[in-house]
Amino acid sequence: MFKLADAEYVIFDVETTGLSPLEGDRIIEFAALKARHGRIVEKMTSLVNPGRPLSAGAQEINGITEDMVKDAPTSSEILPQIIDFLGNACLVAHNASFDVKFLSYELSLAGRRLKDETPAVDTMKMSRAFLPHLTSHRLEYLARSLGITIVSTHRAEADAELTFHLFNRLVSMAPEYDVHNLTTLVTQFGVEKPNFRIQQGPQPSLF
Repeated sequence: MFKLADAEYVIFDVETTGLSPLEGDRIIEFAALKARHGRIVEKMTSLVNPGRPLSAGAQEINGITEDMVKDAPTSSEILPQIIDFLGNACLVAHNASFDVKFLSYELSLAGRRLKDETPAVDTMKMSRAFLPHLTSHRLEYLARSLGITIVSTHRAEADAELTFHLFNRLVSMAPEYDVHNLTTLVTQFGVEKPNFRIQQGPQPSLF
């Protein structure tokens, strides 16, 4: 069997209050799908109370309102569940540097960080390499180009599911580009995990 399909992946997406955690933006929704052998075996999704007002621009994009998050768990309350869900899987996201940056920042606020060995793969990098003829590599455009059904977008679970289907298609193309195992996949399409140091003192590894 194709070795890439044997690995365990967590395909995830976040919705946020804005574009920069260093300017005070926070996660307001987290969704993740655990996949093995090209199939979803477990799901996790939650709104997150960011502890700050939501901008009108963010609400317009994702439709998440103040009322929706006011009773949601805070980042510190939901992080233990997120940590357990990630396990030792390879992380996958579309434009992964954005999602990994926000997840890393939230972890740093709790004095935590992603383990150095935890890989994170970007499906946008994969699509640019495998589908260079396309004029856009936005998630919705890629889904339409590949005939993937779009139910909704700009909510974490919907975008994670689209990314899952996109990733499966790209993995099926990978052997044509001499990508046959997880090591090569991460080497070519991985993203670095920022190491924010918000709190004083050492930051323990998650795993």
